[in-house]
Amino acid sequence: MTEAPQETFLAHLFELRDRLVRSLLALAIVFVPTFFFAAELYDLLAMPMMRTLPQGSKMIATGVITPFFIPMKIAMMVSFLIALPYVLYQAWAFVAPGLYAHEKKLVIPLIVSSTLLFFLGMAFCYFVVFQTVFSFIAQFAPKSITVAPDIEAYFNFVLGMFIAFGVTFEVPVVVVVLVMTGMISVEKLREIRSFVIVGAFVVAAIVTPPDVISQLMLAVPLCLLYEVGIFVARFVEKRKPPVDAGAAP
Repeated sequence: MTEAPQETFLAHLFELRDRLVRSLLALAIVFVPTFFFAAELYDLLAMPMMRTLPQGSKMIATGVITPFFIPMKIAMMVSFLIALPYVLYQAWAFVAPGLYAHEKKLVIPLIVSSTLLFFLGMAFCYFVVFQTVFSFIAQFAPKSITVAPDIEAYFNFVLGMFIAFGVTFEVPVVVVVLVMTGMISVEKLREIRSFVIVGAFVVAAIVTPPDVISQLMLAVPLCLLYEVGIFVARFVEKRKPPVDAGAAP
């Protein structure tokens, strides 16, 4: 006897609630020890900027609780990154029952690749983009002013850039998933390549600072990763069995 639609819907809601609770608990468990190193984590995050400032310069905090609040936010960000593989696993486990057998086999590789690519995007931003952009900006700063960035403004800028580059590096995974689910074909992805390139530069112009260097550093990897996604998606498309084969119960 099949379950009533309402019972099935409630069962999905309860499962979603349980997986959200598990993810939040994992984040809280990781946050507790991370919080004690919040100040050190902020110093590490500020290093690319501090290297480009004149010797002896420091950042400033204009808010009363900002010196405490911003390091705590950084600790939360690091905690989320550490717990990200588990959070992604919970997300994939929730949708897994609706996947076909051949799609379930790709769940773990997609989780691992999604996590690694997001971290790779952040690492590229931290080690390459920040150093290049901050050095470029420092060269145009007038000698008559003292550069003292506000820590809250710096954190918001860094967080936005991390998200932008982390999401950008997820493009191959998105392309593979779209082909895997049959939403688009590899041939169609090749046809819209020119539109993707234009879109990459538009997105880069919106989410990055108004300088050509940072925009190129986001748009060019986005285009290259799109090509990587097309290359990998060819194998997924070729190996995909008929729709009625291996369906999930």
